[in-house]
Amino acid sequence: MFHQAVYPSLQGRTVFISGGSTGIGASFVERFHAQGANVAFVDLDADAGAALVARIANDARAPRSPAPLFMRCDVTDIEALRDAIACAREAFGPIAVLVNNAANDRRHQVEDVTVAFWDQCMNVNLRHHFFAAQAVAGDMAALGGGSIINLGSTSWMIKGPGYPAYATTKAAIHGLTRSLARDLGPRNIRVNALVPGWVMTERQLSTWVTPDGERAMDTNQCLPGRLQSDDIAAMALFLAADDSRMCTAQSFVVDGGWT
Repeated sequence: MFHQAVYPSLQGRTVFISGGSTGIGASFVERFHAQGANVAFVDLDADAGAALVARIANDARAPRSPAPLFMRCDVTDIEALRDAIACAREAFGPIAVLVNNAANDRRHQVEDVTVAFWDQCMNVNLRHHFFAAQAVAGDMAALGGGSIINLGSTSWMIKGPGYPAYATTKAAIHGLTRSLARDLGPRNIRVNALVPGWVMTERQLSTWVTPDGERAMDTNQCLPGRLQSDDIAAMALFLAADDSRMCTAQSFVVDGGWT
């Protein structure tokens, strides 16, 4: 882990993160908590979520802010997602920062996609972004402002093969982000898309990173090295903090210069 900036404005703020048990989401949980924020997160992986909370609670370097609150939740169940947001609000106070991170990049071929698969892909990768934003907008308005961060992907920008439904949802994140930024901006709510490139999470390394993939990264990235979850979390912290107070309706790409 590299040294990251300290953002005093995040101290004591309530942050809600979806898909926070593993990968990039776990880095979000750890880094926001390290800033002194009150972090609540949801995920389907209850074991990993509980383990993450325990690891943070047992870290002697962690700030004295409360341990993160984990709730098992399927983000495709909008009522359950709303309930989780309400529990986070009850535990820590109004939501000031929302990180819409939960997603599933399951590979699929055009000829194999069914209506049910298509709908599920929309639900797990796109629909919950809107309804989570809807659920926290009142909190942010009452606080005098807030930050919503929607996780996109460079997958559709580079015309990646083998996931047309997933790529569709990630392209749609940009339209949703700009529309919400316009509608929520008068309440001083900022909405931005955070767009990672190919991040070396455990899932990616064990499932998709092959020698051909390594060569593609070497060829297409302007910068040497490999993207890590902390690289994405660093941008999320900036977008959540007051330091980015006039940044909204934008897409912030962190991909080593691939796109």
